[in-house]
Amino acid sequence: MDSAFLVVAAVVAIALFFDFTNGFHDTANAMATPIATGALRPKTAVAIAAIMNLVGAFLGTAVAKTISTGMFNEGVNVLPQMVFAGLTGAVVWNLLTWFLGLPSSSSHALFGGLVGAGIAYSGFASINFANMVEKVVIPALFAPFIAAVAAFVATRLAYVITMRSDAQRAATGIATGRGKYRYGQWFSSSLVALAHGTNDGQKTMGVITLGLIAGGVISADAGVPLWVMVSAAIAIAAGTYAGGWRIIRTMGSGLAEIKPAQGFAAETSTGSAILASSIFGFALSTTQVASGSVIGAGLGRRGGAVRWSKAGQIVLAWFFTLPASALVGAASAWLTHIGTVGLIIDGVLMIAVSIAIFQVSRRNKVNHHNVRSEVEGAAKTVASPRQVRKEAEAAAAAAKKAAKKSTKKGGKK
Repeated sequence: MDSAFLVVAAVVAIALFFDFTNGFHDTANAMATPIATGALRPKTAVAIAAIMNLVGAFLGTAVAKTISTGMFNEGVNVLPQMVFAGLTGAVVWNLLTWFLGLPSSSSHALFGGLVGAGIAYSGFASINFANMVEKVVIPALFAPFIAAVAAFVATRLAYVITMRSDAQRAATGIATGRGKYRYGQWFSSSLVALAHGTNDGQKTMGVITLGLIAGGVISADAGVPLWVMVSAAIAIAAGTYAGGWRIIRTMGSGLAEIKPAQGFAAETSTGSAILASSIFGFALSTTQVASGSVIGAGLGRRGGAVRWSKAGQIVLAWFFTLPASALVGAASAWLTHIGTVGLIIDGVLMIAVSIAIFQVSRRNKVNHHNVRSEVEGAAKTVASPRQVRKEAEAAAAAAKKAAKKSTKKGGKK
């Protein structure tokens, strides 16, 4: 059997495995807020997310084309080995950050791995940086901010619409009715999962198509084959259902202060931003957009305050993912340069690391130390009104205690 065909087959297999890891690494974030507010039970939420991801992956191929034909400059000899190296780097980084609970992006791990491998093989001139800036970098910078503003405005509107004075409540016996937003979250969270499929599902389609083009299996203008669309959709849906529940078990405590109205606003903003970006072929990080929406919704509730030190840590982690995964991709590319032996070593290392991470994660207790939702981390950047009051009371008590201590010392003198 031709060795080139085997490399292409390996690229397809690893790409689908990456798609599977993407399912449980990112998609559970779509269901973070409805689980936290009690709108959906964890297993029900994950099942809905899996179905909506499956459907979303079939809605267009614009993002797939960004990866399959827009990452490298024309005339660059893209080899299947290069794609193989980029994918192994992305998979290793994705699983490592999932295990450690680092707030990373599967999308950026994929782009970083491919860029690192491309530079290792053909130099910096091989990368279409103009297209990368337009389709990846700019959306990464602006989409979370736009989603945050939209969620902020939507939350404020929700609270204004349902606002009743204390006198009205006493007279009518009717509360605000904001708890009914839980029912709306069934649809808004499904929208986020659908949007995730349109964007992240297509990224795997694009990588597989890139591998097929590099191996000479299809032409550059052939588009995304139907079997690639079907297999990528099934892989991301299976990953969502198989692994998403593990992540969302830790979400409740971190998002407990997110109320139904805020959750509905955050999910609607996230889903809308991702769907709009998918139409234009922008490859977004679902994690970043969802985190931006949760922060915006948190601030939209009167009395909320940003914990800037925590927010800075999350943003720093976002920027760190691309270069870190690029280094891993470049290291994988260095191994594949050796030849067939290098490809085998690279593949075996990836499989060994993956198995080790899964085995350790099964033995270890699931908690905030080893598995943490990225959206959960974003929620902690905003202090709720109750938390703000508690912190203010604690600060006042500490100041009072310090003043008494100072007075006593002064009296002794």
